[in-house]
Amino acid sequence: MSDFLTLKKSNCKNCYKCIRFCPVKSIRFSANQAHIIGNECILCGHCFVVCPQNAKEIKSEVEKAKVLISSGAPVYVSLAPSFIANYDGVGINGMRSALKQLGFAEVEETAIGATIVKTEYEKMLEKEERDVVISSCCHAVNLLIQKYFPNELKYLANILSPMQAHAHDIKRRVPEAKVVFIGPCVAKKDEADYYDGYADAVLTFEELAEWMRAARVELKPDMDETEKSRARFFPTTGGVLKTMKKVPNYTYLAIDGTDNCIAALKDIESGKIHRCFIEMSSCAGSCIGGPVMEKYHRMPVMDYAAVAKYAGEKDFDVTMPEDIELVKNMVAIERKIVPPTETQIEEILKKMGKFRTEDELNCGSCGYNTCREKAAAIFEGKAEISMCLPFLKDKAESFSDCIVNNTPNGLIVVNDNLEVQQINASARKIMNIRYSSDVLGESVNRILDEDVFNKVLKTKRSVRNKRTYLAEYKKHVELSIIYDDNYHLLVCIMRDITDEENEREKKESISRQTVEVADKVVDKQMRIVQEIASLLGETAAETKIALTKLKESIENE
Repeated sequence: MSDFLTLKKSNCKNCYKCIRFCPVKSIRFSANQAHIIGNECILCGHCFVVCPQNAKEIKSEVEKAKVLISSGAPVYVSLAPSFIANYDGVGINGMRSALKQLGFAEVEETAIGATIVKTEYEKMLEKEERDVVISSCCHAVNLLIQKYFPNELKYLANILSPMQAHAHDIKRRVPEAKVVFIGPCVAKKDEADYYDGYADAVLTFEELAEWMRAARVELKPDMDETEKSRARFFPTTGGVLKTMKKVPNYTYLAIDGTDNCIAALKDIESGKIHRCFIEMSSCAGSCIGGPVMEKYHRMPVMDYAAVAKYAGEKDFDVTMPEDIELVKNMVAIERKIVPPTETQIEEILKKMGKFRTEDELNCGSCGYNTCREKAAAIFEGKAEISMCLPFLKDKAESFSDCIVNNTPNGLIVVNDNLEVQQINASARKIMNIRYSSDVLGESVNRILDEDVFNKVLKTKRSVRNKRTYLAEYKKHVELSIIYDDNYHLLVCIMRDITDEENEREKKESISRQTVEVADKVVDKQMRIVQEIASLLGETAAETKIALTKLKESIENE
């Protein structure tokens, strides 16, 4: 299967919404990125619709259509009957006028092919050769049966889809023609690619809108009316049944939505349904609820009313081809999945912190319906243990609690009303608080000066490493108050520096004492020096006098 539906790596935000809404869980999640598993995907387009990040991308075939037009061959448009709900007030004539401006040779309604298909269904039922017959109009349903219910392939009508039947009819009338189908469906791209010789390209309504904007082509309201247009009901739930002649021995059912289709297929598989024709549509509301339409049109009642008002009461005039020309061979598509054993599932569950049955919350936050389904997906390499949000929450809380409870720093968390929300053991030790419950929910001013908290709350500027003496507790602390703007919380971190301060003061005292002693020693030494100097001075003077007298006496002799 070609990659007509892909995921943009850069846009995935790990919300798991695509997995949650995927009816067959064909999305693998690894390295924080979602990946579509091609051989499991049924191209229902649910992931495209629900993705909040627009991370899903439909492969455009606009350029392919332009190449077909430039080839010189007449390019016909097969326009899905759901167009009337997508383009308000614009009928087939208005669409034809606009599309011809883009270079298309002619525009016809796929409902013509729908008339051929429903007629073939009627012939099949009249033969009464089959117990259960499932419509084959929806390619997503066909893929669902081919991949997940291969035993029910015998009930799937082996008849072309309306798109294929119409393309075959166009090329029968105009052999050199090329056909481009335009509709709300992603799966039709795969159908056209897989079955050669019918539609040459498939555009979604979204692709067409972008092309028309680029070419500055505007749609003009132009409604037409014709009685011979009953097949225009096809894009609605029960629309196929509305067009068919009923065979008395059969019950006729219309089922929409992939989950409902899966439930019906399980009932068929278990032998609960007999003598029944079932119209199956993957999309809720059928084609008017298609992924491209549903992305922008969320008015199912109004969309149905638009289709009902536009549809006539009689069939289009068509030329029925030979039965053999309408045969569509659909075979089982193998997925090659080896399911895990019970032991392997239990081992994975233990790694997810689920040791008992009551630990299996089955919350669905990971995208899977049950914890065991998630464990099987992990075994198959489609999921990761980290996708379990309760597991991550418990792990994060455990890790956080471990840090909070074992850090030597005191931690106090208060809200913007300055009410204590959390206090750890280290903070209680600093302030001689026996139990957390003694202060939780109380104003912080019961235990600390709230001025600094008010300042941080007012300025939204954190205070870091402020040395403070808590006189009431006879503690010196290094205080930091951090404001969390996202959660409107103030986190107070206190580092007990009492021992440091006491040691510093002790050292300062010793230093002062040392200086005082040194000063005394210096003073004493200075006095001694002065005394010695004085004595030395007197002795020197006396010696000088004596020597002078001695000299004089010698000279006089």
